[in-house]
Amino acid sequence: MNRKQKKELRERQSTRQLMGITQLTGHGVKTAKGELVFFMLRPDNLSVLSREGVHSRVGVLADLLRATPAIRILALDSRESFLSNKHFYEERLAKETVPKIRDLLRQDIAYLDSIQSTNASTREFALVYSVDKDNPMDPRLTEKSLLDRGLRVRLAGEQDVKRLLSVYYQQDVTTEYYPDFDGEEAVGNG
Repeated sequence: MNRKQKKELRERQSTRQLMGITQLTGHGVKTAKGELVFFMLRPDNLSVLSREGVHSRVGVLADLLRATPAIRILALDSRESFLSNKHFYEERLAKETVPKIRDLLRQDIAYLDSIQSTNASTREFALVYSVDKDNPMDPRLTEKSLLDRGLRVRLAGEQDVKRLLSVYYQQDVTTEYYPDFDGEEAVGNG
């Protein structure tokens, strides 16, 4: 197959096909290699834990990763970056000569700084289990096992999975609800 044919084939594929996803499940995705089940991990605020507490939390996670080869950690930035907007305002401020507009630009920069500081810990973490046909798992039992280890997790729901994929592939951190099909909300209201 030549380059042009490959490009045409890619253009006809759906988004799921391009990502290698055959099906969205209630808690993950199915691929040609098996199923991926997501568990949302709420990280501890390590700054308030003692040195021993931090060591214990890291140890629990390290033990889990060593003991379970079918698990991976997915870490995503789950908030927008305002850096490019701030740079734009700073460039405008350097060129602006009107004092009132300069003051407004300073206020905009300060506002972006305040938003950024309130979102300082905006990483989102998921534990991703690879499940194959030879090694089935019960997601609820796995969730209980993780909770018993002291990890603060919950089994991902369908909207969680869609959001994780959206952030991972598109860096879309603003959408709150993901329909199953484009235009679904317009058809439902008609």
